[in-house]
Amino acid sequence: MPLYRYKALNSRGETLDGRMEAASDAEVALRLQEQGHLPVEARLASEGGGDGAFKALFRRGGFAGERLVQFTRQLATLLGAGQPLDRALTILLDLPEDETARRIVADVRDQVRGGTSLSTALERQHGSFSRLYVNMVRAGEAGGTLQETLERLADYLERSRALRGRVLNALIYPAILVVMVGLALLFLLGYVVPQFGVMYESLDAELPLFTKIVLGLGTVVRDWWLALLAVPALAALWFDRRLRAPAFRAGFDDWLLRQRVAGTLVARIETARLARTLGTLLKNGVPLITALGIGRNVLGNHALAADVEAAAEEVRNGVPLSAALARGKRFPRLALQMVQVGEESGALDAMLLRTADTYDAQTAQALDRMLAALVPAITLVLAVVVMVVILAVLVPIYDLTSVIG
Repeated sequence: MPLYRYKALNSRGETLDGRMEAASDAEVALRLQEQGHLPVEARLASEGGGDGAFKALFRRGGFAGERLVQFTRQLATLLGAGQPLDRALTILLDLPEDETARRIVADVRDQVRGGTSLSTALERQHGSFSRLYVNMVRAGEAGGTLQETLERLADYLERSRALRGRVLNALIYPAILVVMVGLALLFLLGYVVPQFGVMYESLDAELPLFTKIVLGLGTVVRDWWLALLAVPALAALWFDRRLRAPAFRAGFDDWLLRQRVAGTLVARIETARLARTLGTLLKNGVPLITALGIGRNVLGNHALAADVEAAAEEVRNGVPLSAALARGKRFPRLALQMVQVGEESGALDAMLLRTADTYDAQTAQALDRMLAALVPAITLVLAVVVMVVILAVLVPIYDLTSVIG
């Protein structure tokens, strides 16, 4: 039988990596579920490592983004209208345009009709639904509030998606600006400047030092333009591959948090994500230890995720959540104080959601300010560079015309 590599999550939220001989990836997922684990990925060992960060940006599952939000909200609406669960899933079966999504809904519907609970049916979809999603549905089933839980879950997914979209939108325009002007500068240095160099060489004119420097750069760009494009691409691929190593990723994330501007922004984004996850789970009756295990896995920064994992162990030993999170000295002090107030008042779930709202607002304000300052700064720097290049090639012409005149 072929050998498969798998990733799974245990009941404590810890990531498990291993190998297993099985007839198919479906059999691997079934065995992991029988062991009490949640399968995340199963692939042939011969296929090598998993996707990198760049590939992950473009990977779409059966349910992701807006599609998952619509499915959750529409299911909550149908249940609120008095439709039985299997009937509601049958109605939703006709909505997805993607064949993979339609097959997932059909499988969930069939399992529910066979007597399986919705949370178990979702959990069996080979990682299509996150642990957060499954555990919230399970808590809603246990408390008899499935419809309200799905509505809260849809709100959570929408807020998370909006925050992620705001971050991406804040970076798209500066990235496009840098790329376009950088390419224009390469064209100017690699094609236009060398032509002036040939002209000045034929005139045997004495050139200023900064003109010689720019002409030399133009020659380098003309002769080595392919390497100048390839080196950044290879560096990005190398960095992407290095980020897959847990030790390197943890070190990089820790370094990033120590940066004055970027670190503060990342800490706010991750704090809002963690607080909203924990608050939503606690509000639906999920135990704090389980919620921390899930919250650890929604964080993108591995250093903060390690702090949450360590905090979960301390909370299990009776340490308050605010004190446990404070040990790592990475989460914002205001957030820890708000968590402490929630613990003392017995309203931890509400205070966590309020903390998430606070840091969502701070993140939005910081991103708006960053974008407002970043675009003019990039434009000014690139304009100065282009101006220097133009002056370097035009000043000798002006000097020559002045001498002739």
